[in-house]
Amino acid sequence: MSYYFSKIVDCSFEQAIEQATEKLSAEGFGVLTTIDVSSTLKNKLDVDMQRYTILGACNPGYAHKALMAEDKIGTMLPCNVIVRETDAGIEIAAVDPMASMKSIENPDLGDIAAEVQAKLKKVIDSL
Repeated sequence: MSYYFSKIVDCSFEQAIEQATEKLSAEGFGVLTTIDVSSTLKNKLDVDMQRYTILGACNPGYAHKALMAEDKIGTMLPCNVIVRETDAGIEIAAVDPMASMKSIENPDLGDIAAEVQAKLKKVIDSL
């Protein structure tokens, strides 16, 4: 089982971030954090890498349900979506919440994770 969904898109890096953010919003997710990984690693370690940004996406309704079912689930929130440059083009990938929830022995999380999984798959497929 893969732990992510991904797609190569035909646009600029900046457009990919905009499109991912718009598609996430259409599915009820807000982007709480934006981490420019490549810039951070350049500043902290003086290493060069292709552009790589992490979008910390959260759907408040599902986050609330998950927190009510498992109070420490916040350690796995928000749902991360990455935008990165590759030799094949710009890749957008989202975490598969079913993969991460398998490690938690709480059956109440299964339905929540499945619903979030469907929304994140829809985001990636719609790009």
